[in-house]
Amino acid sequence: MPSPASMLAIGLMSGTSQDGVDVALIDTDGETIGQFGATACRPYTKAERTLLRQATAAAANLTERTARPLIVAKAEALVNDAHAEAVQSFLASNSLTPGSVAAIGFHGQTLLHRPERGLTLQIGDGRNLARRLGIPVVYDFRAADVDAGGQGAPLAPIFHRALVRQLGGEPPTAVLNLGGVANITFIDGESLIACDTGPGNALLDDFLRLRTGQPLDTDGRQAGAGTVDEAMITRLLTHPFFSAPPPKSLDRNDFREWVGDVLDGIGVEDGAATLTALTAAAVARIVPYLPRAPKTWIVAGGGARNPTLMRMLAQRLAPARIESAHEAGWSIDSLEAQAFAYLAVRSLRGLPITFPGTTGVAQPLTGGVLVRP
Repeated sequence: MPSPASMLAIGLMSGTSQDGVDVALIDTDGETIGQFGATACRPYTKAERTLLRQATAAAANLTERTARPLIVAKAEALVNDAHAEAVQSFLASNSLTPGSVAAIGFHGQTLLHRPERGLTLQIGDGRNLARRLGIPVVYDFRAADVDAGGQGAPLAPIFHRALVRQLGGEPPTAVLNLGGVANITFIDGESLIACDTGPGNALLDDFLRLRTGQPLDTDGRQAGAGTVDEAMITRLLTHPFFSAPPPKSLDRNDFREWVGDVLDGIGVEDGAATLTALTAAAVARIVPYLPRAPKTWIVAGGGARNPTLMRMLAQRLAPARIESAHEAGWSIDSLEAQAFAYLAVRSLRGLPITFPGTTGVAQPLTGGVLVRP
């Protein structure tokens, strides 16, 4: 039976890969997960992805999170419309009424993440969304943590711990999310450590778009046919980010210059193989900074569907067991959206969503801004 505090919440996620809006329904009290509900995705069109990339580039020089130059304002209107459409379609498809949903967790679209400057920008107007949908919306999840001196990312670790507790198994366990940026949650009893580890799919996607016009390396085919430049991997990993202990976080476009400069002259297949190996090697670099090596790694996000990347992870993280979120009984594609439904309920209840071990904030801190229709 659901606890008295259990409620239905919808989570929305548009990640750094900028491929679409994921929607997920869960029943939770913000501590345990009662039940997972339906999921859906509203893909971005090619034109919409182009606009989001243009806005991300334009946001690089912003110094105020409230600034909205024209291209950023256009992108925010797109984000609002896409999320409203996604939820309206989801409600209709699943015979849900607005009144049956306690809250929507609205992540928005990250355009800029510079916590060292006290700045993080996720476009998306929660007030606009609440008014259009007739459902309370919790949004702007990262700002309170950054304002308090934290990294503001990653935010899913407390959700990952709730999931792992349901699984049981021998600790410690690491949950690895391979979106545009890769991040890890280390779970060992009450110990919760998290950080971004390095590039996820973003650099590989950008490289292939630049070289071939294709948006991604489908099934890891390009990387699987190439040869990894191990000397280049060693050189790239000398960047100070990779030797810094957690907590730490990245902007989607950190290391973006490597796509055009460092990989200039390398073939498509070898470049794809090297960037894929970089993601795996950067994940492995975090292990010495953890209290002990994880026995199991559960991999989610788009990268979990890339067999070449999964093989490279298994090689570099041996003898640990590597499994996809699907093998663990979770959703590869909707895990982040489910996390923001969970975080919305925690925010409603005033429970912390960031912690010293996950973002570096001084003490556990709640976050998110609640707006009602």
